[in-house]
Amino acid sequence: MRILTAEQLSEADKISIKKQQISSEELMEKAASLVFKEIHNRLQTAQIPIKIFCGIGNNGGDGLVVARLLMEQAYSVEVFIVNYSDKRSEDFLSNFQKLKNLDRVRPVLINSETDFPEIKSGDFIIDAIFGIGLNRPAEGWVAKLIDRLNESGAFKLSIDMPSGLFSDKPTDPDSSIIHADFTLSFQTPKMSFFLPESMDYVGDFQILDIGLDKEYLAKLKPQAVLVSKGIAQSLYKPRRKNSHKGDYGHLLISGGSYGKMGSVNLTATAALRTGCGLCTLYIPRCGYEILQTNLPEAMVLTGDDQDFLSGYPEDFEPDGLCFGMGAGTSDKAKTALEDMLKRTKKPVLVDADGLNILSENKELLKLLPENSVLTPHPGELKRLIGQWTDDFEKLEKVKKFSQKYKIIVLVKGAYTFIVNREEVYINNSGNPGMATAGSGDVLSGVIASLMVQGYSPLSAAVLGVYQHGVSGDIAASEKGYEAIMASDIAANMGIAFLRLTESDEA
Repeated sequence: MRILTAEQLSEADKISIKKQQISSEELMEKAASLVFKEIHNRLQTAQIPIKIFCGIGNNGGDGLVVARLLMEQAYSVEVFIVNYSDKRSEDFLSNFQKLKNLDRVRPVLINSETDFPEIKSGDFIIDAIFGIGLNRPAEGWVAKLIDRLNESGAFKLSIDMPSGLFSDKPTDPDSSIIHADFTLSFQTPKMSFFLPESMDYVGDFQILDIGLDKEYLAKLKPQAVLVSKGIAQSLYKPRRKNSHKGDYGHLLISGGSYGKMGSVNLTATAALRTGCGLCTLYIPRCGYEILQTNLPEAMVLTGDDQDFLSGYPEDFEPDGLCFGMGAGTSDKAKTALEDMLKRTKKPVLVDADGLNILSENKELLKLLPENSVLTPHPGELKRLIGQWTDDFEKLEKVKKFSQKYKIIVLVKGAYTFIVNREEVYINNSGNPGMATAGSGDVLSGVIASLMVQGYSPLSAAVLGVYQHGVSGDIAASEKGYEAIMASDIAANMGIAFLRLTESDEA
C-alpha cells in the first residue's frame, strides 16, 4: 500500500471527480457511507449514545453524512457543529441542510467554551472536526474542546485524521490533538500514522478504499510503501527441489565478547532458521565451547584474543558478512571491522556495536561496500546521523545519509522504516512484545541470511523485517506480549515462512 501526501490525495479527488463524472458531494457521500458501514457493523446496537463533532469543512461534511445515515438506522445521535469560522465548504452546507430536513435532530452550534456539551465516559464520540487539509494547529476554544474530548474517557473514532494532527508534516506535541482510539482513513495511510511522535494519536486504524482513480494514483511517487504480505510474497524465492546447501550461501557472523556471546548465538540461530546453507561464526576464544555446544549446525573460528574480537579470518571468502552484535567498541573490535571492510566488496550487514564503532570512527563509513545494510535502533541512529528536531527531519536525514554512503538504513521501531536513498518502506508486521533484548540480533541474522541466499540487499531488508515481525506475531499468539523472548522469534521463523506461502483464503 502506497502512502501519499495530502496534496496528492487532494489532486486525486479532483481527477477522480472529473473522470468518474460525479460531484464532490457524491464522492463525500460514498466515503462517509463506508465510515457508517464500519461503525454499524462493529456496534450492532443502537443503544450506545453517539456524539458527532463536525467542523465546517469537508471533514465536517463527512461527519454530517455519517450522522444522517446513523439516524436512519435509529441510532441515538447528537450532532455538534464546531463553528470556528464564517467560511463553510459547499458540501458541508448541502449535507447540513439534508440533516436538518430529517426533522429528528437539531444540530447544536458550538461558538465558545460555554457551549461545550457534557461528555460521559460511556459516550461514543465521532471526531470530524478537522481532516487532512488542516494547515495550522487548533487554537483558542477549539483547542480546549479537543482537550475536553480527550479528558472525557469516551471512546473516540476519528474520520480520516485525528483532528489537530497533520498528515505529512510535524505537529507540535504541545498543540491540542485528538487522541483517537480508532481512525477510519480514506484511500491510503498517512505518514504521521507510522512515526513515533504521532502514531499514538491515531490509535488502531483502517483504510477505506473510496474509489479514487487507480490509474492516476499509480503514477504518483509515494512518500513510502507500506509492506504487506503481498509485497513480501512477491519478493520470496521458493526453493528448487534440485538444490544443495551451496546454493543458499555461506554467511560469516563476526562479533561477541566475554559475557556477550548470547547475541551472536541469536544471530546465527536466526540466520540458520532463515535458510542460509552454511554459517560460520568468527568470535573471541572465550565463546568457542559455548557456540560449538549450543549451535552444532554452525562452524566456529576464533581470533587470537581470549575475551575480545580481533582481526579477520585469513583466506576465508564467505558469500556475505554480518558484524557487530556483542563485539564491544575496543580498539581490537574497531580493527576487526576495518579489516573486514577492507577485504570485501560484498554488501555487509552492520549492527549493534558495529554501528557504534562506525559512529566513533566516521572515516570507516567510506569503506562500506555499496548497498550494505545498517540496522540501528534510535540511540545508535542518533550517533550516526546526529540530532533531529522531529520525525520528519529524522527521515530526511536518514535519506541523505543513505544517499551519501550508497547504503540501506533500517530505522527500527514499532514500525521499522527501510530507507534506500529516496525509497522508503514501512513494515506493518510485529507487535509490542518484540521490544525485548536480542530481538535486533535476530533481525540481523534474518536479513544477512537472505542476503547470502541471493536476495538483493534491499529485498532482503524488506522481506527480512516483515518475516521477523510475522515470527514475533506467531510467538505473541502463543505466549502473549510479555513472555516473548528473542529466541522465540528465531524459533518461529520456519512457521513464518509457511504463513508467507499460504494464500489469504487458506
